[in-house]
Amino acid sequence: MEKVAISTEFIKLDSLLKFAALVGTGGEAKYVIAEGMVNVNGEVCTVRGKKLRAGDRVSFADAEIEIVSE
Repeated sequence: MEKVAISTEFIKLDSLLKFAALVGTGGEAKYVIAEGMVNVNGEVCTVRGKKLRAGDRVSFADAEIEIVSE
């Protein structure tokens, strides 16, 4: 599981996918989220602006990411 450190209170789901290089563009992030291909904390999430905080876990394709604070 990859850990992504954030220095802010939260990061939005679509931004995380781009930051972690799981998608190439914002449009691609919007598509995979809308299609229900992304899980947040074990549940399908279709809200691309979902605020993720330290402790949240995101899975997409074969990647798993845990958000940690800096």
